[in-house]
Amino acid sequence: MAERAVAEPAVAADPLGTVLRPVRGGNGFEEAVERLLQVVRLGLVPVGGRLPAERDLAGRLAISRVTLREALRVLHEQGLIESRRGRQGGTFVRATPPPGAGLPVDAAGLEDLLRFREVLEVGAAGLCARAGLTGADAELLRARMRDTGDAAIDGYRRADTLFHLALAELSGSPSLARQYAAVRARLNELLDGIPMLIRNIEHSQAQHAALTAAVLTPDAPRAEALARAHTSATASLLRGFLS
Repeated sequence: MAERAVAEPAVAADPLGTVLRPVRGGNGFEEAVERLLQVVRLGLVPVGGRLPAERDLAGRLAISRVTLREALRVLHEQGLIESRRGRQGGTFVRATPPPGAGLPVDAAGLEDLLRFREVLEVGAAGLCARAGLTGADAELLRARMRDTGDAAIDGYRRADTLFHLALAELSGSPSLARQYAAVRARLNELLDGIPMLIRNIEHSQAQHAALTAAVLTPDAPRAEALARAHTSATASLLRGFLS
C-alpha cells in the first residue's frame, strides 16, 4: 500500500506584512512613525519581542536607514522600545503606548476630523491660488510662513495655526474660515497630546514654503496637491499616536 504523502505545514502569513509596507514618498518620516507605532500598538511584536533588523525595516518601508533611525528614535523617546547590544541584541518592544495621552478620541471621530480638515485646507489653498493673491494679502501669507520658520519649539504650534488660518481667511469664503477655525481648535487639542518632533517640524516648514510659493505663483493644482500632502503628514502622526 502506497504511503500517503505528508502534507507540508502551511507557512504562516507574515503578521507584519499588513503594516510594514512601503510608505508614500512625500511623508516618509511621519508615515514610518505611524507604521512603527501600529506594530507596537497592535501587538504584532509582543512586549519583549525583537523588531526586525534595521535593514529589513527600511526595506519593507522603502525608506532610508537614516529616516528609519529617526522614526525609531521617536519610539525610544516615548519609552516604547529599547536597544540591546551583543549577539542577542537588537531593538525590543518595551510596552504598549498609552491610549492617546488620555484624550477621548475614537477612531471614527478622528478620521472624520482629519478628512474634514483635508477638505478645508485643500479647498483654501486652491481658492487662494485661483484668486491670485497680491499686495497686502500676498505679504500676509509670506509673513505667516516666515513666522513658522522663525518660531521656537514652544511657539511653533501658534505660528503654524496662524499660517493655516491666514490661508483660510484669504480664501474669500468667510464660511470656510469659520469652519476651519473650529476644526483647527480641535486639531490643536489632539496635537498637544503627542510629542513635538523636530524632523516633522522641519518637514512642515519645507511644505509651508512650497505651498506659499505655489499659491503665489499662482499654481492652483500644485497648491492643492501640496496642501493634501501636508495634511496627510499630520494625519499619519495623529493616527499613529492616538488610534
